[in-house]
Amino acid sequence: MTDEAIEAGTDEQELYEHHRIVCDPKQSLIRLDKFLFVRLANTSRNRIQVAAKAGNVRVNDKAAKPSLKVKPGDVISVVLPYPQREVELLPEDIPLKVLHEDDHVVVLDKPAGLVVHPGHGNWTGTLVNALLFHFGKLPPVPGAEIPRPGLVHRLDKDTSGVMVVGKTEEALSHLARQFFERTSDRRYNALVWGDFDAEEGVIEGNLGRSNKDRTVMQVFPDGEHGKHALTRWRVIERFRYVTLVECKLETGRTHQIRAHMQWIGHPLFNDAAYGGGRILKGTTFTKYRQFVENCFDLLPRQALHARTLSFDHPATGKRMHFESPLPADMTSVLEKWRTYTGANPLAAEEE
Repeated sequence: MTDEAIEAGTDEQELYEHHRIVCDPKQSLIRLDKFLFVRLANTSRNRIQVAAKAGNVRVNDKAAKPSLKVKPGDVISVVLPYPQREVELLPEDIPLKVLHEDDHVVVLDKPAGLVVHPGHGNWTGTLVNALLFHFGKLPPVPGAEIPRPGLVHRLDKDTSGVMVVGKTEEALSHLARQFFERTSDRRYNALVWGDFDAEEGVIEGNLGRSNKDRTVMQVFPDGEHGKHALTRWRVIERFRYVTLVECKLETGRTHQIRAHMQWIGHPLFNDAAYGGGRILKGTTFTKYRQFVENCFDLLPRQALHARTLSFDHPATGKRMHFESPLPADMTSVLEKWRTYTGANPLAAEEE
């Protein structure tokens, strides 16, 4: 466009849109909602007004009403929940573990193996299909032709743990703003290969699609490609060959923990896509190899669990905190490592 510069960004883990618009010096005075309706594709006036009500439309870093008149040089920032997809999705009676539900949000404990959002050949059997069935028992979202689940974040298919879903457009907008501004708090437990010299640390490196394999992410440390990503980690428990760590996401990039941990030499246990699906630490002695392979069989996925989630309730403003205990597959593998390293204090030397 000729009258303004527009930057739009989305991330595959954060299901919202962020738009930044700088008005041209010759911009005429016009209502904000009309201005955005003309310039943002696939966006209704109602969607813009709901976002503004939630404080998600800002002009020069201040929350703005739809009736505000934009003027030359204004910098407009908009955060919108993802738009309804054109593909028709069908409700499916898939069991859900609900940790909390009210008129505004649903907090779920997602099991490993469940795809969150349809796509790439997975149009059925997903969390969204399950939510459509669940939401079918509830009042429809105002302005929506069919009730639709409101996702502002997601977990990989084989990652388990806590997720929040918005039930109204207002809740969606509030949650989208919190995830965008990082006022929500997400912490994961991960079992990774190797030991650490420190008790905690920070991993910072841009993430983008790998140049060699488009199904995985790659770290671009010099920042010439990809998007900024930052992960904080701390040690929870050491098992000499593997370590249980807590990871706190400061950004929400696709495969962020998996790619960051691989980059610093600590791939997730049994994460084949990122090099963790084979023995990386310890002896090649048959007894040890069999022990690790047994652990792989017990935990046939990457050892990653979304343990806690905190956010401000979109209606009351109250801080909400939810926790999901480690699932049985991770618990059983951790117990095996405790037993193995406890019963074999000199295992590496003996083998």
